[in-house]
Amino acid sequence: MNKALKERYLLEDYIVDRRGIRDIVSLLDLDVEIIKRIFKPCRLCERRCLVDRSRRLGACRLDEKTYVHSWFHHLGEEAPLVPSGTIFYGACNFTCVFCQNYDISQKYPRGGDVVTPRELARIQHELRVMGARNINHVGGEPTPSLHTIIESFKYLDTNVPQIWNSNMYMTEQVTRVLTDVIDLWLPDFKYGNDKCAFRLSGVRNYFSIVSRNHIIAAKEGDMIIRHLVLPGHVNCCSKAIMRWIANNLPRDRILVNIMDQYRPENLVARYPKRWPELARPVYRDEVEEVMAYAAKLGILYEPASR
Repeated sequence: MNKALKERYLLEDYIVDRRGIRDIVSLLDLDVEIIKRIFKPCRLCERRCLVDRSRRLGACRLDEKTYVHSWFHHLGEEAPLVPSGTIFYGACNFTCVFCQNYDISQKYPRGGDVVTPRELARIQHELRVMGARNINHVGGEPTPSLHTIIESFKYLDTNVPQIWNSNMYMTEQVTRVLTDVIDLWLPDFKYGNDKCAFRLSGVRNYFSIVSRNHIIAAKEGDMIIRHLVLPGHVNCCSKAIMRWIANNLPRDRILVNIMDQYRPENLVARYPKRWPELARPVYRDEVEEVMAYAAKLGILYEPASR
């Protein structure tokens, strides 16, 4: 182990003793060890449920295993990314009432195939050799499966760009580890305030956590921010997010994908009176208002086509 790596090892908050130090010969080895220790008890995301997931389910509804529900060449992602080798992981640390993937994120999070790090590396290898331009880790949410994902890189014998397609509700330590291995960030920025985030996704302190992680990630790699325009949330969420991006991120190299694909799903579809503003599709003039506001702020944006 070189001197710089050893110094970082000793400074990490989660590396408090010398267990396993002989096996750490690279930065990736160190990152794997850090994530393993953050995982037990689980502090991968900012729910910080402190659960030993080998004994019971975490707040993400997941045990210690990693479940892959599907993997394929995705042609519906942003144009520069396709064909994207997309891997859908089960479970999520959010409980979005309008989730369009609620079957794998909330209803059947452990319904996919259990994969080991070596098996996950094989999936990535096959996607790449069959023509994928990148590997796209998504869900659900990939964060609860990070302990498997990051170890899989040790066995991946194919050079392929890695994409983190996430709600960005990770702890700061996890975000900093990810900067070592992620080439392109594809984060969601859902809400412009904590009140909407708690009401619609059941998470606290959303804005400070997600904005912090966007800043960390943007300093270390390329980024395409996805923002789904929600009906009735143009001012409280969409415009607030656009202002924050304009004031805090490098506008010359951050692309924002303003998405118009909202439709009532999950709990909103079943109980529309509980969230009346979400019980309809988003109006075109709402999306255009957000796009015009982004343009006024000098944000590089790409409207999603219907």
